[in-house]
Amino acid sequence: MDPASAFSFDMSYCGSPPTLETLWGRWNFEPVLLGALVLTALAGFALLRQAGQRRQLAFASAWLLAVLLFVSPVCALSVALFSVRVGHHVVLTMVLAPLLALALPARWGARASLMPPLVLSTLSFWLWHAPDFYTSAFTHPALYWLMQASLIASFTWLWMGLLRSNAATVAGIAALSSAIQMGLLGALLVFAPAPLYLPHLGNTMAFGLLPLEDQQLAGLLMWVPANLPLLALVLWRLVTVLRAEQAVAE
Repeated sequence: MDPASAFSFDMSYCGSPPTLETLWGRWNFEPVLLGALVLTALAGFALLRQAGQRRQLAFASAWLLAVLLFVSPVCALSVALFSVRVGHHVVLTMVLAPLLALALPARWGARASLMPPLVLSTLSFWLWHAPDFYTSAFTHPALYWLMQASLIASFTWLWMGLLRSNAATVAGIAALSSAIQMGLLGALLVFAPAPLYLPHLGNTMAFGLLPLEDQQLAGLLMWVPANLPLLALVLWRLVTVLRAEQAVAE
């Protein structure tokens, strides 16, 4: 029996793979998710009612992005296409996580060590994109949410230090290190000779992509767009260091 056709999506959180015809109707209105989003919004705005407008806006943006990622048909599409699931993870780690970091108090990241979150975020990213662990996230909703939560938490912790650390040089090196590891994983996916992710093998053709093409597109997303926020931060931190040195010289 073809392993792809034998794979079961019975316990997949976002359901079975959609087709182009059914995609728009695949909104995720699961009561537990909607309740969690509402409670998160209420708690966030209650905790941030005395905070500055910038922190409030960062939280609101992160919350709206979470709604888009988990309620819209993007959730279902990520079951069919590995490139969409990777894009989902890229947005979580490179957009939503820094927004959450900006919503948190600046002092939390000012003096924190960057090595623990760098190691944890790297391990989390590589672990959940290893084929066996990645496939396991389709077998039970608890594993799916463990994957999402670990990526969001570890990268939010990392971005707190990258954005807030008083050690600009260390923050720049950490951002560059994170970009390198993500680019390396992306390159491995681009140049892999065969598709590696069982859940997607039988579903990509409905969207005009061969499984290997879908995997290569996912690798390109990791290799280039995912690195842009990190490289921008490296440049910002470098400019900060140079300005500080120039001010001392004057």
